[in-house]
This record gives sequence, C-alpha cells and structure tokens, in this order.
Amino acid sequence: MIIQTQTTSFKAEVYQAVHNLLTNTIKIALYTGDATLDEDTTVYTTLNEVVASGYTAGGATMTGVALNTSGYTVYVNWANVSWSTSVTARCALIYNASQGNKSIAVLDFGADKTSTGTFTITMPANTATTALIRSSN
Repeated sequence: MIIQTQTTSFKAEVYQAVHNLLTNTIKIALYTGDATLDEDTTVYTTLNEVVASGYTAGGATMTGVALNTSGYTVYVNWANVSWSTSVTARCALIYNASQGNKSIAVLDFGADKTSTGTFTITMPANTATTALIRSSN
C-alpha cells in the first residue's frame, strides 16, 4: 500500500528538533508499486526501491530548499529532482540522510510513471496552499 503523506514519525520529530530541513541532507528515493510506504514509514529502506541503470540506491539529494511562512502556515519545498536515465517508479520517499535516514514524506504518483530518458519529479508551487510540506494551526 502506498499513501501520500507526511510520515507520523516526522511530525513528532519536528517537535523534538530532530530535523533541520535547511541544513540536513534531504534525499528522495524512487520505489516500485510493490512498495509499502505510508504514514507509518519511519526510515528509508531499499525494499522495493527502483533498480535501473543510472539510478543509485538511496536516490538523489534534494536541493534548493525554501522554507516560508504565511499567516499560520509554515511551508517547505525543494527544486525539481531528475535522474538522467530511463526509470519506472510508482512512488517516492523523502528522507533525512543526516538523521539516520529518518522518513519525512511519501509521494504517491497515482500509477507507474515511466521515462524513456530523464525521469523528473516536478515539485508543486511553493505557496502556503500547494507546497510539498505544509503545516498550519
């Protein structure tokens, strides 16, 4: 089962000051449809991670982090992430490599996505209502 969500462990760890999204190494890994990723995912795993020529286990480092606020909402986003290889993936896991590979969020693509060249995850607009990670009162 794949459920798009911020992981429950991440939500608790934010209040424990475990994650610093501005300075920690945040990564994103791709998975097949056989993966089980949901709110209970606590750490990065290689189980059902994509295997493809040109794709390295562990995925890619996310760059271009932007942390903003608007009213009661805090929101975070990153730059688009790409792999210059042909890949088929069903979902992705964002995790904190600097903090024991602790999970942050699961992205559900809704179906297998296949590239015949560069595989790109396009991040949503960085606004209080659309950013990848949002928290409000």
